[in-house]
Amino acid sequence: MSATGLKSPADAREELVTLKHGAGGRAMRRLILETLAEGFAADQPEGIGLAAMDDGAALRVGDRWLVVTTDSHVVHPIFFPGGDIGRLAVAGTVNDLAMMGATEPLGLTCAVIVEEGFRRAELERIHRSMLETCREAGATIVTGDTKVMGRGELDGIVINTTGVGFADAVVSDAGLRPGDRLLVTGTIGDHGLALMARRHSLELDGDLRSDVAPINRLVAAALAAAPGAVTAMKDPTRGGLSSALHEMAEKSGVGTVLHEPALPVRPVIRSVAEMLGLDPLHIANEGKAVLGVRPDAADVVLAALRAHPLGRDAAIVGACIAEHVGRVILDTGLGRRLVGEVEGEPLPRIC
Repeated sequence: MSATGLKSPADAREELVTLKHGAGGRAMRRLILETLAEGFAADQPEGIGLAAMDDGAALRVGDRWLVVTTDSHVVHPIFFPGGDIGRLAVAGTVNDLAMMGATEPLGLTCAVIVEEGFRRAELERIHRSMLETCREAGATIVTGDTKVMGRGELDGIVINTTGVGFADAVVSDAGLRPGDRLLVTGTIGDHGLALMARRHSLELDGDLRSDVAPINRLVAAALAAAPGAVTAMKDPTRGGLSSALHEMAEKSGVGTVLHEPALPVRPVIRSVAEMLGLDPLHIANEGKAVLGVRPDAADVVLAALRAHPLGRDAAIVGACIAEHVGRVILDTGLGRRLVGEVEGEPLPRIC
């Protein structure tokens, strides 16, 4: 500890990794930048690489961009209302490709690590779910790997998926500009609360179901509605909409203002979140995206989203401003307050 009371870089390196470091907030970004990306981020090919900390990489191939993304899935429980680890693995990777403009996946890889004693019937159930989700997304798994760990060395199953696809134009998460409108493609908070209820066997009224779904075709419709008008995209998974907007605003050099009455939150989600002392803005989603859109095209893009079954609850929820760079401000209709970014996801292992 330094004389100022702040931790020196040497002190920080002595810290232990905790669950908050994998939860999508500031702690995870710091861990990656200070440790895992060290040395790699400075030596990247043309395009968007590791230093950008985006949803994937974009590498120039001729006059197009090859988008590559990878994700590992450790969700608990592995089966939950609305989905399972297999659907989550496929949808999550397809969606990360889509967030950078690659809405037609060329193929996915799939590595499965299974604990000894895992039920084969459950593995077959996960396989069926992955197959159905691939068909829904217009994707397929082209190669993979399988490992088995000893009993007690793993909590059931871990799945890693990598996706590749081409984009004519890359959309990064750092392209927001003052005046851009902020759109979300549907209701927020569904995935995290569905998992919390199942994990803790909470007896709650209402239909709590995950929103996990591949949204590449929804995103394609938004991009086609107003070519060039979508300036930035991100899927608000770990850390929720708040974490996604904090990261986008900081990278883009803008502030953001959210209009609370416009936020699409299902009544059951709002009620359960209030009961548990949680904010839907901080709760994970797995079938939604937040888009920055030029103001003159926002209504056109919104109409395209709402015309798709997965976007019927889409809404314009705010705008970007030149002031308060990196901040998320919530306009309640009666006043304004800053939305803090949590260090980590309030519920770990949600994806």
